[in-house]
Amino acid sequence: MNHAGHQSSQSSVPAAAPAPSAPAHGPAATGPRRTVELTGAQALSLLGGVSLGRIVFTQRALPAVRPVNHLLDLGQIVIRTHQDSDLFAQARHHGDRGVVVAYQADGIDPLTHLGWSVVATGYCRPVTDPDSLMRYQRLIRPWSDRVMDCAVRIRPHLVTGIRLTV
Repeated sequence: MNHAGHQSSQSSVPAAAPAPSAPAHGPAATGPRRTVELTGAQALSLLGGVSLGRIVFTQRALPAVRPVNHLLDLGQIVIRTHQDSDLFAQARHHGDRGVVVAYQADGIDPLTHLGWSVVATGYCRPVTDPDSLMRYQRLIRPWSDRVMDCAVRIRPHLVTGIRLTV
């Protein structure tokens, strides 16, 4: 995996040629895959094209993973959350220093197993500006039924990604 902005090389594993009579979404479509590393810019671009991902943070000294909606705003990942969430409590506690988190999203076809996966690691901080918070409340529609009156912003320091291709 690469840091944002670095070029990556393709895997040396040769691509498998599909059988001439194989349907695009059949058993032959689940054969060997080639993994291609993405640049940080490519990975962020893909991340900006989806709205659902998984936030990884520490909860009581153990890793915790939650599915969340996100918005990519000027290269930063923004998530709406609620005031009682462990993630928001940690971000608020660490303030301007931020708390280290990872964010993962993907777009993988369940039939062909082709697609991409991106992981962004960085510092998560609470959104404290009232205008920004109101803007994010308009732009991000949480799928959860909880009142999401807070938001956090992740500034990625390491962005990695792969594309699964034939």
